[in-house]
Amino acid sequence: MNNNNLSNTQYFKAPSETALEVDQILERVYRALVEKGYNPVNQIVGYIMSGDPTYITSHNNARSLIMKVERDELIEEALTYYINNKLK
Repeated sequence: MNNNNLSNTQYFKAPSETALEVDQILERVYRALVEKGYNPVNQIVGYIMSGDPTYITSHNNARSLIMKVERDELIEEALTYYINNKLK
């Protein structure tokens, strides 16, 4: 990088955040809820049904993580897992 040439525009590209898959987000949220002593199924269902993020603890960034995923994607992930592991 040549800092002496002030007539050129320097480009900076911030490293992109590693995207997590829906199943990874659900796992992290589940673990955070368990660590805080909550019933994770009840809390996640409460969030999915209401859209209220306060059902999810902020512990280990769980609330921010779950809000990165659309609620219908959470339902789709849960149903896909259930169908693939219980019905096939």
